[in-house]
Amino acid sequence: MNFLNFLISGVSLGSVYAIIALGYTMVYGIAKMLNFAHGDVIMVGAYVCFFAISRYSLPPLLGVLLAVLLCTVLGIVIEKLAYKPLRAAPSLAVLITAIGVSYFLQNAAQLLWTSNPKVFPSFLDFGETGGIELFGGQLRVSYITIVTIAACVVIMLALTAFTGNTKMGKAMRACSEDKGAAQLMGINVNTTISVTFAIGSGLAAIAGVLLCSAYPTLVPTTGSMPGIKAFTAAVFGGIGSIPGAFLGGLLLGVIEILAKAYISTQLSDAIVFAVLIVVLLIKPTGLLGKPVNEKV
Repeated sequence: MNFLNFLISGVSLGSVYAIIALGYTMVYGIAKMLNFAHGDVIMVGAYVCFFAISRYSLPPLLGVLLAVLLCTVLGIVIEKLAYKPLRAAPSLAVLITAIGVSYFLQNAAQLLWTSNPKVFPSFLDFGETGGIELFGGQLRVSYITIVTIAACVVIMLALTAFTGNTKMGKAMRACSEDKGAAQLMGINVNTTISVTFAIGSGLAAIAGVLLCSAYPTLVPTTGSMPGIKAFTAAVFGGIGSIPGAFLGGLLLGVIEILAKAYISTQLSDAIVFAVLIVVLLIKPTGLLGKPVNEKV
């Protein structure tokens, strides 16, 4: 029964990684940019929701919607100011800029909200047990776990349907294949990339709220390590693939929790990255990634 508890915890954590990884994989798949500031957008979303609920007494759902809205705007602003001027720049310049944006957001958070840890309200764990008990109480599934897993599945399915069936989704896929050809076909590449950043940043806000509801300590560096692990999950599953990001996030969360439970809490992160290395040695494109032929 302990194994089932650990497995459910791993799937819950992996669902958060998957939601973050979906933002990474969309931005990279369409704009071909690694937005390493994505993890800090998670932190901003969590802070916005925290103050909306605790200081201004807004209903939790309204706090989450406010966080999504502000992070969506933040994602568009970051893309316009930091990344749009570097569309034709070498990838190293984009990477350095992303790291700079990340540190800017962290330091701005420290100035605005101080480095003192905040206790995030667990507004989903209501009632006496805070969850559902099975097998006579031997197995307990918290409400936040149920909501996190359900949100991850719904978001993955919605994104798959959006990219496959809507006009904007088809424009995103066209930009992913060839921006020049897409522009010649009348697609506004700048708007498409801005929408992609907006969606990714909105997902980051949802992930931040879910992460801090399960692990309620909130500090300006809250999103750093989850952001790195979610990027690892996106690479693990095949960056650029929505189902790949979903699968990679779930597997990464399960591996991390099982490693902490059965091997070592100190070595769990090392084990996660070691598994990634092994997978990439066997399948360099990730689990669901497809090799792309370069046109010359």
